[in-house]
Amino acid sequence: MPAVQGPGKPLAWLHGEVLSLPHSRPMPGVGVRCHELRIPDAGKTWRIVYRLDSDAVVVLAVFAKRTPATPSVVLGACRRRLRDYDRVTRGRMTS
Repeated sequence: MPAVQGPGKPLAWLHGEVLSLPHSRPMPGVGVRCHELRIPDAGKTWRIVYRLDSDAVVVLAVFAKRTPATPSVVLGACRRRLRDYDRVTRGRMTS
């Protein structure tokens, strides 16, 4: 099913679709399977940094993008959150 766009409409109806540029891009500097989702909004562009695991979508950060590069403080927080998440969930994962 194609993306639905317009006021009050979701970016995409996800039924197995793969998001890619310009909506999502890989973030290997954060970690394996990490991506940044781009969401245009009135007056701002939001970013969601996330990782795709076999059993979860791990949301690492949500912020309004104000500069061309992702702020280093956001990247550092994402890496730390991944380390903490992996430490807490170690042994619980089935794959």
